[in-house]
Amino acid sequence: MNVTIVGAGYVGLVTAACLADLGNDALCVDHDPARIVLLQAGGVPIYEPGLDDLIVRNLNAGRLRFTHQLAAGVAHAEVLFIAVGTPPLEDGSADLQHVLAVACQVGACVDHSLVVVNKSTVPVGTGEAVAHALRDAMRGRETQGVEVTVVSNPEFLKEGAAIEDFMRPDRIVVGVPPGASGERARRLMARLYAPFNRHHERTVWMDVASAELTKYAANAMLATRISFMNEMAALADRVGADIDAVRRGMGADQRIGHSFLYAGTGYGGSCFPKDTRALVHTAATHGLDMRIVRAVDEVNTSQKLHLIDLLTQLMGEDLTGRRIALWGLAFKPNTNDMREAPSRGVMKALLERGAEVSAYDPVAMREAQTALAADMPGIGPRHPRMHWADTPELALIGADALLILTEWKCFQNPDFRRLRTQMRDALVLDGRNLYDPAQLQELGVAYVGIGRRNEAGDSRLRRSLPAAAAAASRSTQPV
Repeated sequence: MNVTIVGAGYVGLVTAACLADLGNDALCVDHDPARIVLLQAGGVPIYEPGLDDLIVRNLNAGRLRFTHQLAAGVAHAEVLFIAVGTPPLEDGSADLQHVLAVACQVGACVDHSLVVVNKSTVPVGTGEAVAHALRDAMRGRETQGVEVTVVSNPEFLKEGAAIEDFMRPDRIVVGVPPGASGERARRLMARLYAPFNRHHERTVWMDVASAELTKYAANAMLATRISFMNEMAALADRVGADIDAVRRGMGADQRIGHSFLYAGTGYGGSCFPKDTRALVHTAATHGLDMRIVRAVDEVNTSQKLHLIDLLTQLMGEDLTGRRIALWGLAFKPNTNDMREAPSRGVMKALLERGAEVSAYDPVAMREAQTALAADMPGIGPRHPRMHWADTPELALIGADALLILTEWKCFQNPDFRRLRTQMRDALVLDGRNLYDPAQLQELGVAYVGIGRRNEAGDSRLRRSLPAAAAAASRSTQPV
């Protein structure tokens, strides 16, 4: 089939490359000429495992092309995907200007029947808004017999595993409008996704509004599990329980399962924070207060600085003269995405408290520098106390503490004996619960996990860190 994907960002590129790999003739459109030139040469502007090889293979096969001319994309398409960004506005709602702009441009040049697919994450009602924008743009032109139908087909891609998710989906959600046009759209979408349904039906058909809400509901549920476990971890610290044991006990219940039950420094990225807030905003416009979803976001916001709270309990609020190493900056492994990454708030808080910071990430160093420049205008990545290490080991040299912020595989089994010799104080604050507290204790490494029965106020930990304990004690003395 001839498919056009508008938007060469994360979702658009994965969708275009995967559909091309299934034998379709895929044309990807983006308004940025420089990005198109890069893609035409086989370059990839984002980091996603396997995506570069997939793009090059299908470019060479002639099944995947890139252009900045939307009119060419419209002329090519039987099915046209809108996969542009929907960034959050200040009130938490999704900014639909890019989606609606594409709809207007498509309507201004379409001259044949077409299925327009909302692939971007959009609130309930966007399908109708896109259809209205298309009709307005087509009005006054000779479009008799041209039928443009808008459907919803939200993406469910995990960054770092997006190609696997697309090629082996749990489900494919498609919302179609009622009537003859909806039936025609359903036939086309069924034909496009037929390769995924040969062994068993993965497509879940529904109306457009339900498909739009399904995306937000799914992300809100996953975000809720994360925030719930972070609250349980806080309680585990207070009562002397181990959240990892609790997680295993909970996950063994088939009604609950093991996924998204890991306590840590909170979720980030382009989906969960934005989508939970947009869901709260959508509900509010309909007179409904989504108290659970709102609380999920509030818990997550505070959790992002939980490691700073633990660190200052040990070392005091003034971190002047302290050197803190950070392992991991991207919001999750296998991506260079810094959007809403917990590391952003951690870096800023450490620098504001006077600390020297030495950071390392396998792929997100450049993006982290850009993020810090946005978070600390005028200082940013050139801050005299901000150091960007070339290796994990170099980040440790002379450090008073190591904070783990992203669970990259290269951090999961370090040489702890060497770590002790490189650091000034062998203290690990593990924001992803990668390590066994008992093992590190045997190796002489002071360890603080999230809910791991080893909280910052524990006297055993303070005895292993006399300098840190003394500093914390001084900071809490009455004036």
